[in-house]
This record gives sequence, C-alpha cells and structure tokens, in this order.
Amino acid sequence: MEVIARKAGLAGAFAALLCAAALVCACGILLDTGLRGSVAPQRYAGAPVVVGGDQYVHAVKEKKGRTKHKAKVLGERVWVPASLADRIRSAPGVRAVTTEVSFPAEIAGRDGESWGHGWESAALTPFTLRAGRAPAADDEIVVDAASARERGLRPGSRVRVESAEPGTYRVVGVTRQALRDQTAIFFSSARAARLAGRPGMVSAIGVTGPERAVRDAVRGARVTVHTGDGRGRAEFPGAERSRIKLISMGGALGGTALLVAVLVVSGTFALSVQQREREIALLRAIAATPRQVRRMIGREALAVGLVAGPLGAAAGLPLAFWLRDRFRGLGALPAGLDLVTGPFPPAVAVLAAVAAAWAAARTAARRTSRIRPVEALGEAALRPVRLGVGRLVAGLGCTAGGAALTVLLAHLNVEAASSPVTMLTAIVWTVAVALLGPVLARAGVAVLAVPLRLFPVGGDLAAANLGAGARRLASVITPLTLMMGLTATILFVQTTMGHAATRQAADGTIAAHVAGPGVPHAVAEEIRRSPGVTAVTEVVRGTVRVGLENYRIQGVTPAGLNRTLDLDVRSGSLDALGGSGIAVSETAAGRLHVRPGDRLRLTLGDGTPIAPTVIAVYGRGLGFGDLTVSRDLLAAHVDDPRGTLLVAGEPPRIPGLRFAGAASITTNASQNAEVNQVAMILIIAFTAIAVVNTLAMATSARAREFALLRIVGTTRRQVMGMLGWETLATVLIAAVLGTAVALVTLTAFGRGMTGGAPHVPPLTYLGVLGWAGVLALVATALPARLAMAPRPADTIGAGE
Repeated sequence: MEVIARKAGLAGAFAALLCAAALVCACGILLDTGLRGSVAPQRYAGAPVVVGGDQYVHAVKEKKGRTKHKAKVLGERVWVPASLADRIRSAPGVRAVTTEVSFPAEIAGRDGESWGHGWESAALTPFTLRAGRAPAADDEIVVDAASARERGLRPGSRVRVESAEPGTYRVVGVTRQALRDQTAIFFSSARAARLAGRPGMVSAIGVTGPERAVRDAVRGARVTVHTGDGRGRAEFPGAERSRIKLISMGGALGGTALLVAVLVVSGTFALSVQQREREIALLRAIAATPRQVRRMIGREALAVGLVAGPLGAAAGLPLAFWLRDRFRGLGALPAGLDLVTGPFPPAVAVLAAVAAAWAAARTAARRTSRIRPVEALGEAALRPVRLGVGRLVAGLGCTAGGAALTVLLAHLNVEAASSPVTMLTAIVWTVAVALLGPVLARAGVAVLAVPLRLFPVGGDLAAANLGAGARRLASVITPLTLMMGLTATILFVQTTMGHAATRQAADGTIAAHVAGPGVPHAVAEEIRRSPGVTAVTEVVRGTVRVGLENYRIQGVTPAGLNRTLDLDVRSGSLDALGGSGIAVSETAAGRLHVRPGDRLRLTLGDGTPIAPTVIAVYGRGLGFGDLTVSRDLLAAHVDDPRGTLLVAGEPPRIPGLRFAGAASITTNASQNAEVNQVAMILIIAFTAIAVVNTLAMATSARAREFALLRIVGTTRRQVMGMLGWETLATVLIAAVLGTAVALVTLTAFGRGMTGGAPHVPPLTYLGVLGWAGVLALVATALPARLAMAPRPADTIGAGE
C-alpha cells in the first residue's frame, strides 16, 4: 500500500502542476498579446499611410531628479483637423490624399459593429461598386455586399438606418467588397459630415506617398502617422484600449493564478509526504541522511514537474483561445485583435511548474527528513499535530499581513486599485489558514466531536479519526477553504458593487419612464414637444482623464433636471450645470481635493482639454458616475452621442421606442464585472480540481485503515457512514474558515468602495456551500469504494 499511496501522491501532484501550468500559460498569452498584439487594418487597407489623432494623454513627471514621460490611452476617437489634408497634399511625392469621417450608423435589424462613412473615403479600402452608383442626395446610401446579401437589398430598395438622425434611405449602390468585422454604410459627403457632427474635423487621413514626406508635413500637429499593421490602431482605437486592458488583466490574473498554484501544489506535496512518512522513516532507519531524503523527494518533484509542465503549457493554448472567445462575446476584445502565441508564455509556464514542484517538495520534506530515525518511526505512527517554530512564525506573519491588507483595502475607493488588493487579501488570509491548519483543524474537531458522538458507530469513528488525523485534515481543509473563500470573494465583490450602484441609480431616478440607451437627440426633441411630457433628460456617458487617472463621466440635460434626476447634492447647486460647470461625486472630490468654486482641469475622451468650474458635490457617484457635465458639452466629444432618456410626465407613443420603469435604468456599475468573472472562474475551477485531487489522495491512502476496520467487524456501510460524517465535519470547518476569509475581505472592500456592508445573496452563498459539499462528497465516496473493493486481507497483505 505504500507504493500505491506513493503513486497516488505523485499523480495528485501531477494533476495540480498540469492545471497550474495551463493557467499560467493562458494568462501569459493574454499578457503577451497585450504587449505585442496588433490589429490588421480593414477599412484602411488600401492606404499605405494613415494619419490619425494621438490617442494618448501625456504627462511628464520628475522623480528623484529624473524626468519620466507617461501616457494613458483615451476613451474615444481623437479627430484630426480637415485642414491638415491640404498640408499633406502639398508634400513632395504625395500622389493621393483621402479624408474619412466615421460615425455610428446601423441598418435596422442587423447586429454587429456598424459605421457610417462618406463615399469619398471608399478608396481607403478600396470599395468599388458592383451595382448602382455613388450616393448624391441626403436620402441615398451605398451598402456593402454582406448587408445586401443578408437583407436582400439592391439598388432601389428602401431601408431604415439608425444614426444620430435616424430615417429611411434609398439604396442606390451595392459594393463588391465587405469587411470581416464591421458593416460599412456610405452616405453622400455632405450628409456624412452632418451626421458625424464634427465640422472641420475628420476621423483620419489616408495618404498614398512617402512616409517621410507625410511626417514632415504634419510635424507640430497632435497626430500620429501609421503604416503597416499600425494602421489598424487608427482604424480601431478601441483595440488599443483593449490591448492595454489585457496587459493589466493578464498580469493580475497570472499573478493570482501563480499564487494559488503555489499554495495548492504545496498542499498537495505536503499531503503526499505525509502519506509517505512510514516509507521515509524506514529510509532514515537504514541510515539514509536527511539530505538524501530531501534530494530523493526533490528529484521526484522535478520529474513530475518536467512532465506536467509541458503538458500543462500545451493545454494552456486552447484555454487562452477559449478566454479570447469569451472576452470577445462580452465586448472586451475587438474581433481583429488576435492572440500572440509566442514561445515565452509556455516556457514561463513550464519553469513555474518545475519551480513550484521543487520548492513545494523540498519544503514539505524538510521537517520529516530532519527527524532522527527512531523518532521518525514513532512519528509515522502517531502523526502529532504540533507546529514547527518556522511554520508558526510564518503563519503569524501571514496573519499580520492579511490584517494589514484588510486595513488598506478598507481605505481604497477606486476599483482599479481595490480589485487586485481584494484578491491578494483573500489569498494571504488563506495562506495563513494553511500554515496554521493543524491548530485550526484540531480546534474545529474539538467543537464538532461532541455532536458527532451523538451518532453511534459512524459518528464515534469519525470523531476519533478526525482527532487522530489533524494533519491530514488540515491538508484537506486548505483547498476547500481556498475554493470557498475565493469563490465567495469573486462573486460577492460584484454583487456588492452592483447592488450599491443599482440602488443609487434607482433612488436617484425620479423620472417615471426610461428609454434607451442609444436614443438619438432628434428623438429626444420630438418627445419634448409631445403633450403630457413635463421634462426630458438625455444622459450620455463616457470617460475622461484627470491628469492620467481615468474617471467615468455623464452628460445630462440641465433643463428640468430636478424633475427627472436626484444626484443627492451634498454641497453647491446644479443650477449652473450648463456651459462650463461640472458636478463631482463625493468620492472623486475627496481624491481630487476640489470643492465648489474650484477649477478642475481634465481631458475629454477625444483629447480635448477643458477646465470647468466645480459647481456641486453629490453623493450618488456609484450609480451615476464620478463627474457630471451638460449633455451638449459631452456629446460633442464622444464617438456615439446617443444616450438614455429620462422622461417625466406621460410617455409619448413613438414608433420603435419602448419605455420602462426607473428600475431599468442602465447604471455605471463596473463594466468589467463579467470579464473579471470569466477570468477568475478559471481560478475557481483550479481550486475545485485541487479539492477533488486532495480529497481523493487522502481517501485512497487510507485503504489499509479501512481494511483493518472491516477485519475487526465494521461493515462497509458503517465505514462509508464514518466517511460521510468526516466529510460533513471537514466541509463545515472549511466553510467557517472560508466564510471568515471572504467576510473579512468583503467587509473591508465594501467599506472602501461603497461605504456600507457587503451584499451577499443568501441563495448564492448556499449554492457555494452546496457546491463545495458535493465536490467533497464525490471526491471522498468514489475513492473509498475503490479502496474497499479488494478483500481486507489482501489489502493488509499488500501493505506489509
């Protein structure tokens, strides 16, 4: 049975390392894509050189006598002065210059990304006509081949197009070409300029000519010259924002995965070494030195790591593509940004697996290998629960670290800062539980032993076994605690933020009727003229930069605002919101150190700098954003000026427009919530695998114990009953510890981010406990049945 236990332990370590390598490899590919990924041009494929706006806000900082230049990506497309095209035309060697305007425009009933353009920019792809002619009148359009095929359109067809000014248009032409990831609708040049709403500005300029001449022509202008795949950055500014997000998300997820992997693998090897203490004791008894024992275990770990690492790295490749597809489905990644699959992430994954295996095995073997031979034989049988001085000090150190992180988390009110600290806090508390596990397990067993002994045979046996096997119990509790603690933290961070934002948005929406998002300004004007309507507030949302920091902003119609929206103003007044006024949430005001009457310098999403005067500080920042300005100010600087309507009075009957109650308003809750959940679900899955793996190892290693119980008269059913009670006690202890870890973390998070208690839906919490219980039961019952399949005498004989 020692050989079987040894193989089971190595198999368990192999499974843990394989999953860890897969996670690290997948996260590494996301990080590598963020660092080196690019988007190939589609609309601009026919222009060798593309001049676009500078999509970054820049800042120069001096620190310790050194000057550092920093840049952060902007949230909207930065437009270019149309007059720049004339300067480029006069440059030597330039043969053609084409200006482009892009604006949201969709054919009704057709899904996917869709943009409107002026026909003059068709040459950038180039688009050519398969049928019909170019648009000339305001009500004429040309559609791409895919739209014509899908909707059955041809010259002479009439179709409704949703844009800043929705209406019905006559199709006068169909192109031969269609783009892979976007729909193109072409208007007349004059009509496109009006729909874009940026007089004197263009989205980009395509140039056929030498790059050097173009750069000389635009020197001094706030633009960027793109060639090759770099043209995709000008065409898809959102891809650059997504690339930056991948860097932070891949790094954070990879770091979390690595920490969890080290913790899980260490626990697996610790359990494996515990199961082999009898074998190690015998080796020490026949003169094996501590160094030889450690080297033996270390080499075994290296062998396992060298096999599991490459296999896990190979599994990480499809895992990365699965993540890419999920992120694209959530809109977090553009379709044109493909994964970069270089050799670096798999190599790092293999090295991480080997290093984790080596460190975990050496750490687990250190205590056992140092015991004297006679003591080792005795300890292998008795398995005491005392902690070594080093482990005790490390456990207390992690407890202090968890407490410090908890205090820090309670003072963080920015999601970008609190998110990584939240996960780190939960993990550090779990590491403390793992290090102090035997003591905590013994305390838990002491509490549960009394009710367990109320149940004859099974309960009595379970209480006795749990008391004698505190070290084994601690090894089993650790992954269960980790799974419950992380799962609860990940789930309830989102519910806490979502509940607070939704509550604020619902409490602050006075209007009885809500429509949108995506409602054009022209429709809002029509509703204002409708009988029975007393006020209409348009709400447009975006992001801005104050310095280099990102803030959510909303633009609202000032007229009649007090009849549709209540931002919970704490100081100042919203009466002067129009023009150059800005209202600031209480949280943002504290961070920016501003109050009514101060100037706040910021950069709008399209790179336009403004310095409005703070007129009010309000309380409902989670529900409505950090900053509030007039709708007209913000709408002129976002890619899509259509927004949400808040209507007071009787709702008018507008064809195609649906109204709902105030509870349906779209809030500014974290847009990354679903993305974070998809990413972190891998960590949860990994810990679930670790739970099954550890429990199966622990149960399989007890085959000899089960055989002895059956020889002395215990029935198979009674043994299974004993295991059932043990599993229930294990889950209860882990549930208490995991809940404590999550509750401490979530309470600190809620205090910092929402100013209140965490929001924990009871049914979801019970689902987490139930899921852990089912995993534990399955991972215990199946190995136990397999262990008891042979005759007891055969099992005892095999163990000798």
